[in-house]
Amino acid sequence: MIQADLKGRRALVTGGASGIGLACVTLLAESGARVALNHLADDPAGPERVAALQARGLDVIGAPGNVSVPGDAEAMVKTAISDLGGLEILVNNAGTSGTDDKIPPSELDRMTEDFWQLLLSTNLLGAFRCAKAAADALKAGQGAVVNIASIAGLGKQGSSIAYAASKAALVSLTQSLARGLAPEVRVNAVAPGQTRTPWTENWPEERKQWARDLSVLGRVSEPEDIAEAVLFLAAGGRMVTGHVLVVDGGMTL
Repeated sequence: MIQADLKGRRALVTGGASGIGLACVTLLAESGARVALNHLADDPAGPERVAALQARGLDVIGAPGNVSVPGDAEAMVKTAISDLGGLEILVNNAGTSGTDDKIPPSELDRMTEDFWQLLLSTNLLGAFRCAKAAADALKAGQGAVVNIASIAGLGKQGSSIAYAASKAALVSLTQSLARGLAPEVRVNAVAPGQTRTPWTENWPEERKQWARDLSVLGRVSEPEDIAEAVLFLAAGGRMVTGHVLVVDGGMTL
């Protein structure tokens, strides 16, 4: 596990109540940062995770709000910045597949207008809303943004056409924000491959084995593997911006 000293730094992680988001909250807090864990307001897991991390002595606060909702996302960010007393790290992790199972590319009728709107508003516009709302604070703190993309956004098949397109757009947004927020703020993305999350845990065993077989390292990623990459991009890499760091165990080789 890589380490960094983030004492005195403030971070906001969207979608932080489970999976990759929770791993990022935990690692950033263990590294000394004060962290706001964003979660849906009606999700009891959010306050439970905050309480559990606080019980470990970690400096974590809750930040309820839905990044997919215009106005709610921005208000959540502003409140989190106020509660933290500033912001140096923003991790745009909140995202959705919009489906419990994979939608083959040929099944176009399953990708309705509402389905597209959900994925784009969460996976793409949610990241933009949060970055825009946090821009002034991040500039003041000479901070960093890390977006959680996907290898599906790099030409690999994802859970649906809409999901892959939303993550490809997030990669483009990352590069554009790197220009727009420079020189004060670095903006990068992590593109995970198959990762053990609550969504993938519901897969049948044969699909889990298929994912493991694709990795030259013989396993899928753990959420903590992705969090390590986030920590590197958030805490170090002072000349790294506009970059997409693939963390997939060699699945795309």
